[in-house]
Amino acid sequence: MKIHIQGGTLVDPAAGTEQLADVFVADGKIAAIGAAPAGFNAEKTIDAKGLYVAPGFVDLSARLREPGYEHRATLVSEMAAAVAGGVTSLVCLPDTDPVLDEPGLVEMLKFRASNLNQAHVYPLGALTVGLKGQVITEMVGLTESGCVGFTQADSPIFDTQVLLRALQYASTYGYTVWLRPQDAYLAKGGVAASGAVASRLGLSGVPVSAETIALHTIFELVRVTNARVHLLHLSSAAGIALVRDAKAEGLPVTCDVAVNHVHLIDVDIGYFDAQFRLDPPLRGQRDREAIRAGLVDGTIDAICSDHTPVDDDEKLLPFAEATPGSTGLELLLSLTVKWASEAGVPLAKALNRITHAPAGVLKLPAGRIEAGAPADLCVFDLSAHWRVEPRALKSQGHNTPFLGYELPARVRATLVAGRVAFEAR
Repeated sequence: MKIHIQGGTLVDPAAGTEQLADVFVADGKIAAIGAAPAGFNAEKTIDAKGLYVAPGFVDLSARLREPGYEHRATLVSEMAAAVAGGVTSLVCLPDTDPVLDEPGLVEMLKFRASNLNQAHVYPLGALTVGLKGQVITEMVGLTESGCVGFTQADSPIFDTQVLLRALQYASTYGYTVWLRPQDAYLAKGGVAASGAVASRLGLSGVPVSAETIALHTIFELVRVTNARVHLLHLSSAAGIALVRDAKAEGLPVTCDVAVNHVHLIDVDIGYFDAQFRLDPPLRGQRDREAIRAGLVDGTIDAICSDHTPVDDDEKLLPFAEATPGSTGLELLLSLTVKWASEAGVPLAKALNRITHAPAGVLKLPAGRIEAGAPADLCVFDLSAHWRVEPRALKSQGHNTPFLGYELPARVRATLVAGRVAFEAR
């Protein structure tokens, strides 16, 4: 389909620029910017006057809950949520039931996702069989079936030798291993960040050392194997400082932070509000400020939604028993814009953390607006505000710490491979 996006302000996070210009889309790509190519006859025109046009967002961590957890969410509901939030590419984790540890399961997931004709889905394969941390999966076969990397999600590997061999295997073939830095023994039983808030509420804590000790181990193994590692969901100032040093050393590591942690701290738990039961747990104000500083200086490569739909009943339990997680696909843009506004970060630089930078982690030709680039685009109203309510969300998971918040920026249209995948009514 030939589409003319008319009169919008183009934000190119890769170049760090904004300009008022039309965009012309044909054959799934951006055909031209500014002036229409010769013989271009638009089949559809999107009026973007007063709106912004950006590359579609690239989310490095989203649980789609299928197969196995359809009571929490379905592929249909979460893919609809993705495009409603302007997310055109997303990475899904393998902690489903069954676990994504066999090529056939990955192929089935990709087939079902492609049939929905919405966002691009990039599965991570299980690093070990069944995520049990004992036997390494057949990474070659999983890669051929469509996996972009390998992870344990939140399941630990207790045997460091298994992790060493997995990194050696991945390094041999140039694969990226995605690791959540958390020492399982130090974090065992913890439901909140160790500190004054957890002590006052009588909640078992997860110390910062659970993150830093795991990071030290990972970096030592990277030095030995030279494997590429992406670190999921950093949460502490001390952890970010270690990553900054590792990057300065030249280690092949990248990292992300969950968008909830860009805004919230442990005090926000209030009186045992289970909406704030997250994993990793919310930490202190110093940690949040370190996260924001790391996003500005590039230590942290990307912001992810950490989209983890949870059934309502699982959030009605006492805080320590509630299932951790929150919906995030539809909040990613708004919370990124909110951070940019509060921190005085230019819009293009802020959007880089959810477009061009995560695309770089995945080595995708995405996250830029230029002729010839894929026509994965988001048209949004920066001045619009909306209230986060269950009825406003397409995700089956309606639980988020931001329920009741009024947030800036609203998606008006999402294009995926040159098709209109979402258009606000």
